[in-house]
Amino acid sequence: MEDFFTKLIWLQALGTAFGVIQVLMARKNNVHNYLFGIVSILISIWVHYQSKLYADILLSFYYLIMSIYGWFFWKFGKQKKESPISYANKTEYLKAFGIVLTCFVFMSYWLKFHTNSDVPLWDAGVSAFAWAGMWLMAKRKMENWIFLNISNAISIPLLFYKELYIYAGLTIFLFVIGTSGYLKWRKIIQNDKRTRFAKA
Repeated sequence: MEDFFTKLIWLQALGTAFGVIQVLMARKNNVHNYLFGIVSILISIWVHYQSKLYADILLSFYYLIMSIYGWFFWKFGKQKKESPISYANKTEYLKAFGIVLTCFVFMSYWLKFHTNSDVPLWDAGVSAFAWAGMWLMAKRKMENWIFLNISNAISIPLLFYKELYIYAGLTIFLFVIGTSGYLKWRKIIQNDKRTRFAKA
């Protein structure tokens, strides 16, 4: 049993390393952040399975799909060229909150009545905001940082409760980087606006 938990800690550490690289590259608006994120996601699926965090497993599969989609969207966009950072419009906001509500309702029901999860509402809350945040990130929308940080704020005490201390430390780090990333992206948008204005 001790060897099993030692392996779990090492997997957390390895997944954390890839996750740190991914979020730092995302902060810098580097499209290849998704490649490191995919490795981190695959590791986290196994760790969360062992910890009975089933909503997080589904979230990880969703992350995997959105990471592949996001890489292509960032790289080529709708006009077959790199998509720029932008703010979400009203429709995208409504879609994001719709994702949160839908995910929370379905996840809560599934976790409570069809799994042995001991934290169904908590786990569902983490996933709901993360699903919306990842969708916004794939669209390269500023607000992804806000939704992801709400998810992080809910997740931190949950991970401590589950004694996943390395992942809890990573999530605290992600919260800090999420705040920094929002400010960094806002500066990029402002600089792009000034550049376009100067060329006009």
